[in-house]
Amino acid sequence: MTSRPEYLPERLALLSDVQAAEYISAGLLEGREDVPSIALNKVAEPLPGDEARLGLHRVRDLIDHALAKFQGERPTAADAWLAPRLHETLRLTRREAAEKRLWTYMALGVAPDYVVWRHLSDSKADSSRGRVARDKFVGPHYKQAFARLWWAAELFRNGSDYRPAVVACGSQDMLNSALRLDVIDHRPTALALVRLIEGGVVRTGREVNALTSAVNAAAATLMYDVIAPDVERDGEPMRDWIEGAESALPSSRDSLPEGPEEEGVPEKAVQRLVAHFEDLFADAPVRGRTPDESG
Repeated sequence: MTSRPEYLPERLALLSDVQAAEYISAGLLEGREDVPSIALNKVAEPLPGDEARLGLHRVRDLIDHALAKFQGERPTAADAWLAPRLHETLRLTRREAAEKRLWTYMALGVAPDYVVWRHLSDSKADSSRGRVARDKFVGPHYKQAFARLWWAAELFRNGSDYRPAVVACGSQDMLNSALRLDVIDHRPTALALVRLIEGGVVRTGREVNALTSAVNAAAATLMYDVIAPDVERDGEPMRDWIEGAESALPSSRDSLPEGPEEEGVPEKAVQRLVAHFEDLFADAPVRGRTPDESG
């Protein structure tokens, strides 16, 4: 199985898709080879400065803990635990998190062993090896191994409260479908989707997919930010939170960390969308659902 990189510098870095291509071999995707970390770091672009939040070893220590904690369990179980802690450890702005090269470096330069452990598929009936999809190393934010977790924590948190993100990350179908949608950037929409999972209105992967499809389709004619307005975002809590990384302790391994002290989502807005989404879901086509099971 792919091993922890033998060389880990002090700082995180950036790695382009073109640079990464040389190191994404068939052997790596099948978990048979390691990434030549010294060679990779010769072409990577180290991040400037000395901010604690961009130190490599804080992130690597977190990933080591995840690997130890979930060894022997289904790898998907690690998502809900790691997502909020990765978000709290890195403390990125959205602009910084949109830098694809950072996540590519995370996957190849910091933790290729985690990517393989988490995303290696099972061997097939014809005895061919399992394989990691290439986009887990260099894919878009809704597919790449670490970007998807960071963005899930960012989009589903309620101010400093990561509990909704934990619920969302506990559903692979929610992670795989909702992160693709522009409407998920509207906080009341994101939290309303989580409430429907918590309330047992949607349970299966097919139901989650049907719900998110219906919500996204309805957004073409109904403006959710008008019927369920969010509070105006204030950038000061995020700036304070990022600056606080210099003196912050490592993210708690046992209790849920806290995000930036932003104002939470108005409860009335969430409740309004929960009711609306329940109606949408009742009429949504769910593969395998009988008419008697519909609302």
